[in-house]
Amino acid sequence: METRSPLLNPALFRIPRGSVHVCAGGETPVLRSITAALERYLDDKSCGPASRPLVDQEADRLRARLAAFWSVPTEDIGLVASVAEGMSILVESLDWRAGDVVVCAADEYPSVVAPLSLSGVELRFADMLDPADVARAAGGRARMIAVSAVSMVDGRRHDLAALRRVADAAGAMLVVDFTQASGWLPIEAAIADFAFSSCYKWMLGLTGTAVAYWNRARQPGWSPATAGWYSIAAEGRPDYARPLALVPDARRFTRGNPAHAAAYALHAAMDVHESLPCGALAAHVTALTAALLDRLATAGIASTTPRDPARHGANVCIAHPRAAAMVAAMARRGVLAWNGRGRIRFSFHGYNDLAQLDRIMDALTAALKDD
Repeated sequence: METRSPLLNPALFRIPRGSVHVCAGGETPVLRSITAALERYLDDKSCGPASRPLVDQEADRLRARLAAFWSVPTEDIGLVASVAEGMSILVESLDWRAGDVVVCAADEYPSVVAPLSLSGVELRFADMLDPADVARAAGGRARMIAVSAVSMVDGRRHDLAALRRVADAAGAMLVVDFTQASGWLPIEAAIADFAFSSCYKWMLGLTGTAVAYWNRARQPGWSPATAGWYSIAAEGRPDYARPLALVPDARRFTRGNPAHAAAYALHAAMDVHESLPCGALAAHVTALTAALLDRLATAGIASTTPRDPARHGANVCIAHPRAAAMVAAMARRGVLAWNGRGRIRFSFHGYNDLAQLDRIMDALTAALKDD
């Protein structure tokens, strides 16, 4: 894959002048086209009685675009405010029984694990790169295997097909957070029973809306424990003396108004994603990631990210006890990386190219030298 030129024109983004932006795993720069999308939302919202059909139509149109992006039916896609909200709705809906187990990584993202932890269910930790270890942890009692498709900690990419087989053997559901994958890696969401993704990273959207996927073929009887006016099937004034019926599809994830402004913004992002051939962005960022890993190895700088291209995502991570100070030092040199959890993280997107590796390495080595 040729990576000497950006796959996406950097001028399409609000990248700070003179900066190398390599923190897509934390926040991507905003698309300039989102300004027009938000203006369109403001116009539509200001139309009085006509406004609600206009903004709801855009939310439904977004669900259809996201469904195509994830290779699933539109009816299986819902909108939530965040991965944490979607995961909480799922966890609260399940009839947890004594002895139920959930298997996850010890360093899994809090949005996935915190709702489970507070529910009181037993958590068992396993190396999610090792399906045999996951199977041992499941121990025939697992109700759920919860995993990020790509780890935010070290950029490892998990073998979801192998985890699906483990889940099926244990009689467990597979729940996947695609946040660190969706937007650069083609997604086949049907491998999961439920899946979620935030949209402000590689998806190029804003905070406030996230994707929720309900595999109705695998979990046909699922129903949330709570509802709101948006997720019930009643038209007009509901008859509260009778049991309320929910909408039949994944719109039941959305209890109140979806975040319409964020949905309009995500339409602008989807215009960019749909302009690229399938797999082009994955090839681009994987090549950049591999090239940076090679440069780090040559410089004798250890990375926690797997070297195997089939096992690493779009992140390159370096463990460092003073990661925040290192990232701040690099920012002063115009290289915008990410920190947290004791690691420096570089995340590539389509606006990056191979020529930026020199500046990344110069800023990193200078920061390490000055430490």
